[in-house]
Amino acid sequence: MLKTYKEEILIRTSMCDFNGQWRPTAILEAMQETAGTHAELLGVGRNALLNKNIVWIITRTEVHMDRYPSVGERICIETFPMAVRRWFCPRYFRFIDESGTEIGFAGTLWALLDINDRKMVSPEPVLPFFPDNTDLVAPMGLPATVQNIIGQVATSVFMPVYTDLDVNGHVNNTKYMDWCCNALGIDAMREKQVKNFSINYNSEILPGQEVRTELSVKDDAFSYTGFHQGVRCFDVGGTLTDRL
Repeated sequence: MLKTYKEEILIRTSMCDFNGQWRPTAILEAMQETAGTHAELLGVGRNALLNKNIVWIITRTEVHMDRYPSVGERICIETFPMAVRRWFCPRYFRFIDESGTEIGFAGTLWALLDINDRKMVSPEPVLPFFPDNTDLVAPMGLPATVQNIIGQVATSVFMPVYTDLDVNGHVNNTKYMDWCCNALGIDAMREKQVKNFSINYNSEILPGQEVRTELSVKDDAFSYTGFHQGVRCFDVGGTLTDRL
């Protein structure tokens, strides 16, 4: 059984921001794709699960970056699952540059969603396909709960657009970090880079649902929260550091 999965990617211009470095959202997209490929190889990918009317959804993400690769660099992404925690399936990632140096790592929590009633279901059907990875060491603990920052607050209201939605019919998990970086603003993202960030996905956002967001910033810490009709849908939090 394939305990881990590794994939080499080329950092292309389409994956980078105006500083020529890997965008936080592009990191999440790469994580999503490598996790999906590994799941397919294990027999629990999207195609297999759709036959049971279930799909994978992500509930938490936490990413730490020591260095952001630039356009033209090649990096290796390694991913592997660990033991299931109740209804949640942890999966971890390491980002390694061409010199063999680990430049970042991430942890995620996944769950199964019934595509008909939009409710979580037990992971029991997929457990026999998971490798025994008890001999592996995760690069971090389980993804953290986002802490709200008490600071200057900026609010906004908008609707999800075409490019926010994915094949599951809701706002894709990667898009919330785009929304957050846009809220932080061009000046902030020109001078700083995101050292680490966490995302808690509390409730899916569907087409036509108005989203009210709150961005709080204090020193180099930030939190960004989205609500729909008073329901807390997501939380993003993290810290900024001077751009290298």
